Amino acid sequence: MAKAASLHFSCSECGYSTGRWLGRCPSCASFGTLAEEAPPAANGHAQAKPLLRLADVEVEDAERISTGVPELDRVLGGGLVPASLVLVGGEPGVGKSTLLLMALAAISRDRRALLVTGEESTAQVKLRAARLGGAERVEILAETNLEVVCATLEQEQPDVCVIDSIQTLYSAEVGSGPGSVSQVREAAARLLRVGKESGVALFLVGHVTKDGSVAGPRVLEHLVDCVLQFEGDRYHAHRVLRAAKNRFGSTNELGVFEMTGAGLEGVPDPSAVFGQSDGEVGAAVACALEGTRPLLLEIQSLVSPTDLAMPRRVGTGVDPKRLAMIVAVLSRHAGLALGQADVFVNVAGGLRIDEPGADLTVALAIASAARGAPLRPGTASFGEIGLTGRLRPAAQAERRAQECAKLGLSSVLVPAGTEARAKIELVQADTLLQAVSAALVKTKIQAA
Repeated sequence: MAKAASLHFSCSECGYSTGRWLGRCPSCASFGTLAEEAPPAANGHAQAKPLLRLADVEVEDAERISTGVPELDRVLGGGLVPASLVLVGGEPGVGKSTLLLMALAAISRDRRALLVTGEESTAQVKLRAARLGGAERVEILAETNLEVVCATLEQEQPDVCVIDSIQTLYSAEVGSGPGSVSQVREAAARLLRVGKESGVALFLVGHVTKDGSVAGPRVLEHLVDCVLQFEGDRYHAHRVLRAAKNRFGSTNELGVFEMTGAGLEGVPDPSAVFGQSDGEVGAAVACALEGTRPLLLEIQSLVSPTDLAMPRRVGTGVDPKRLAMIVAVLSRHAGLALGQADVFVNVAGGLRIDEPGADLTVALAIASAARGAPLRPGTASFGEIGLTGRLRPAAQAERRAQECAKLGLSSVLVPAGTEARAKIELVQADTLLQAVSAALVKTKIQAA
């Protein structure tokens, strides 16, 4: 009598495997991440392959494939690399399927483009394609069986294929339901092998969890060549595309889209959209840097007295820990009494700032709200704040200053020692206290 296969559990975060269920993964210390999956199949004797020297490896000069969407090409690093795997994650309704269908429509003009849909029927995809237009040459396959999808890719060998989505694929060889850890890992591994051997560039659409990360095992992000995060609020028109991982380009690039009735349209000059300020109290314009693109953003702040024992420090679009540090430096070195006040900071447009070059603008917005005085009209700022209250220069200051001058701003407040050849006035400050004094408009009460 054959021995029954033992149970097998795998961690969705790190891939750790064990023969019994555990509440906490011994490898990554995550709770509740071990899930049951089918035991690995026994393989026959494998034959060794001959080794090669790097000097003998032939490299084909394959040109990147343009997706026809300039903002998507920017984030990918100049286009889609042949035989690569790109994982696109985002919340439901953000526009992942629309964006990739637009890319397939442009690619299909001179290359073969295939859409494998597991969430929608062919009729539903046709309705979306009719709204977008230009997708008549896109080939489509409505299938969720992994074996059938891989066999089709090996036979047809399209140039680009979109799998929508990776969580809907299932293999009969894996004893679990679609979307499970083992099914997603098996599907990604097979598609990786087929894509590399057949030369097919693959877009994998992935669902996201509550915290915004791609659903499924963490090993999925290690398998693919590029991980794109499509962010945005379904109730706002603008969407942001970021690269969390890119083996063929920078992860600092940013793509901005606007959702319209005809689909997603790229925003080539987002500074003109997000960097407009009416000179209100608590509003300041920051010149942030996303990859090689300078971006003007409006940062808004509200300072309100509170009766709470621990005042709140709430940031939307900024790092909460960095916001708490900026508030502490303002209290200690700029003479602002914020110990009994709630501080709220928001980046207009639903965008997010991660770089330290926006520290000065966040501080000026808070100072403006606390003192009830607006900033000088036509002024932007950038710079990093130290814990001692001194300002540190930001990277690529000249590129930032040129972006400010292009949009017609009159001056830019920068840390002392910043050099930039741009047709704009540079107002330099050595400390945060000097910057606050130079940026805020003196009211009648302050002047008295």
